[in-house]
Amino acid sequence: MQFDPIGWLRRIFAPVDPWLFGILMTTLVGAFVVMMSASPERFQAHSVNVIAAMLLMIIAAHMRVQRLYSLALPLYVLGVLLLIAVALFGDTSKGATRWLNIGIGRIQPSELMKIAMPLMLAWYFQRREGSLKVRDFLAAGMLLMVPVGLIAKQPDLGTAILVFGAGVFVIFFAGLSWKLIVPVTALGLAAVVAIISYQSEICSPGVKWPGLRDYQKHRVCTLLDPSSDPLGKGFHTIQSTIAVGSGGILGKGWRAGTQAHLDFLPERHTDFVLAVLSEEFGLVGVIVLVILYGMLIARGLAIAANAPNLFSRLLAGAITMTLFTYAFVNMGMVGGVLPVVGVPLPFVSYGGTALTTLCLGVGILMSIGRYRLRGGKN
Repeated sequence: MQFDPIGWLRRIFAPVDPWLFGILMTTLVGAFVVMMSASPERFQAHSVNVIAAMLLMIIAAHMRVQRLYSLALPLYVLGVLLLIAVALFGDTSKGATRWLNIGIGRIQPSELMKIAMPLMLAWYFQRREGSLKVRDFLAAGMLLMVPVGLIAKQPDLGTAILVFGAGVFVIFFAGLSWKLIVPVTALGLAAVVAIISYQSEICSPGVKWPGLRDYQKHRVCTLLDPSSDPLGKGFHTIQSTIAVGSGGILGKGWRAGTQAHLDFLPERHTDFVLAVLSEEFGLVGVIVLVILYGMLIARGLAIAANAPNLFSRLLAGAITMTLFTYAFVNMGMVGGVLPVVGVPLPFVSYGGTALTTLCLGVGILMSIGRYRLRGGKN
């Protein structure tokens, strides 16, 4: 039988959602342009990461929703066991124990939970559809807090926030009562106001913050007043806000950013790549990126709204809002309104792990969209 390359490509790309793919490719092309300025020596490695992540996305898009459902519990259990193994036997680097040596290399199990957590909770609520009670939401909260607690203890606050957010979105979309949401939100706002109001007292060197390490407390305190440690923890915030502000409306031009190219801007290819984009392409460049993110999130929510069952609806909604969390936290961090917690800018920052996780999530969205188009048969 004669080989038909066109037919073969059609079969490969059949489950790929054209809207998601088009938005994602536009974002990645823009990311290549920024990366060529921020860190040209990493361009080749970044290209390899993108190709690998896109292949994984296509593989995920081909997966049946039933297969995702069957993998939810095993992946969650595996992820929790690996996190426990990290706590017991993990490799420590720069004061953090986040990696597990498996002989052929090191893995970071917390990354698995970014996908396993929403899968597990969507599976849990699907099994209880039609008979949800308060105790079911409490049980879901316990399922969520076990991995979040293990990740926060490593410590890895950025990943803990992302895993926690993914789980909370599933619980919220499952029908969590506003009677529970409003008091927790009010308590959180009150805590923020208290921290701002009593900054000088609670940020004193001898004051301990319950549940947080000293360096995490220091990050929050330097966010409130970066000048308190301008050459230490406040340096990132000060330099990134200078870069963002100096870009103006249209920016200084590609590869003409002074903060990045005179080495004032730290981590310019990873956590603070948005500052490079803002300095070189200005407010216009940032607005274009925000529009692309908005279109990606809108498409993901549309897929979630039209999903044929509770499992796929919750999973699609949580993955979509996790993309929002990535972008919101990184932009807030670079803009100096959120603490520096090590969350990359989605699809733009250098780094294979985060890019792989994000593209896997987009592939799952495509699988759910295909499931809907086929009338529930996937």
